[in-house]
Amino acid sequence: MKRSLNKKLAFTFTGLMLVMLLAIGLINTFFLESYYTSKKEDMLRTVYSKINDLVVTSNVRDSDVTSDFRRYCSEKNISWVASDYQSYRIVEGRESDVLYPTLFGYINGLRNANGKAVKQTDDYIIQKIQDTNLQTDYLEMWGKLENSGYFLIRTPVGSIRDSVQISNMFYIYIGLVMILISIVIILFFSRRITKPITELTDISRKMADLDFNARYTSGGQDEIGILGDNFNRMSRELETAISGLKSANNELQKDIEKKIQVDEMRKEFLSNVSHELKTPIALIQGYAEGLKECINEDDESRDFYCDVIIDESAKMNEMVKKLLTLNQLEFGKDQVTMERFELTELIRGVVQSTRILAEQKEVRVIFQEEDPVYVWGDEFKIEEVVTNYVSNALNHVKYSNTIEIRILQEDKKVRVTVFNTGDPIPEEDLDKIWIKFYKVDKARTREYGGSGIGLSIVKAIMESMNQKCGVQNYDNGVEFWFELEKQ
Repeated sequence: MKRSLNKKLAFTFTGLMLVMLLAIGLINTFFLESYYTSKKEDMLRTVYSKINDLVVTSNVRDSDVTSDFRRYCSEKNISWVASDYQSYRIVEGRESDVLYPTLFGYINGLRNANGKAVKQTDDYIIQKIQDTNLQTDYLEMWGKLENSGYFLIRTPVGSIRDSVQISNMFYIYIGLVMILISIVIILFFSRRITKPITELTDISRKMADLDFNARYTSGGQDEIGILGDNFNRMSRELETAISGLKSANNELQKDIEKKIQVDEMRKEFLSNVSHELKTPIALIQGYAEGLKECINEDDESRDFYCDVIIDESAKMNEMVKKLLTLNQLEFGKDQVTMERFELTELIRGVVQSTRILAEQKEVRVIFQEEDPVYVWGDEFKIEEVVTNYVSNALNHVKYSNTIEIRILQEDKKVRVTVFNTGDPIPEEDLDKIWIKFYKVDKARTREYGGSGIGLSIVKAIMESMNQKCGVQNYDNGVEFWFELEKQ
């Protein structure tokens, strides 16, 4: 399990305080006594140096001892006495009446020190002794002065071990209280420290999941605040960069799909063109060989052969023209000329041009619009759209053999519809009829010489003008339509 940062901080600081408390106890136990004794020795040597100065200068008496020196000895609880080389007292210190007999005993060998020597030189000895009467431990220093006199300096020392134990217990009690207080303080401040870090952690997790809406809000002018601002900046930059990458990837995907589509269209185009040209080329080749070999020598047969060749050649020529037109439209190479023209007259002209073919098929073409309707578009291309719609209707009209053309006007749009009675287009083929070479009924398309390109041209023309076209089934027939701008 993951530990939170504030708990880690609390455990770390608490452990550190416990270690420091233990270290203080160990130092007190093993080094405090030595340190205490060393300081006492320094004080004894200081007093020894002062006494030397006093007795060497002249034969001074107690009155010559300075008040500062007396005050120092009183504050440090130091007693002393000194004598000349004949063992007469010349300088008295604190408790000199008690110390002089002891010094006299040391000098004349009448009293042996019952203490433990701490340090010994040619001039003096420092030792620890115990007063059996008072049950008090002392640290004393005695020896010769520079004038061959003698001195004795003594200071009481408490039981260092007891002091160490008392000190350690004091530190333990105070330390435990301080640890409890410190834990509370550390938890409080660690939460304040870790809160922005936790917020940054959540932000980084969201950024890893590509969620860039989260922002650092805790603020602050310290390092964490600066880091939070950098996180916000990085989040914005990454969001912008990833957005750009997604856009570029989307465009690349479109380019790839377009390339795949172009390749498929190219393959399909070659396959369809090969299929569409195979039959007329075979017919032309067959009838041309028949003419060359004079299979039928009569004029009527030769005329028939020639008519077939001419008819198939015309179909091939028409299909190639349509393919070239469609290719220019699809690749944007055919220039669109937008102009305002009269739509009613254009449709009437197309109807008039197909009148003979309609009469041959006994088809009734209805177009009753009389008023002029002005629209915007490429007049030549719109005429081709209407012609394709009417020709398609003539090729598929059935039953009552009726074709009806209407102009429907809205506020800004004009819709032209071409309806023919007959069989509806299967629903699964409605979206496919705009694909070049696609034929719903291949056998019937072959009968009237259709190539499956006309509706593809219509779609390309309307898209080149950013207008819509479509188809709708009815129970008794099919209606094709397209729209143009009225204003």
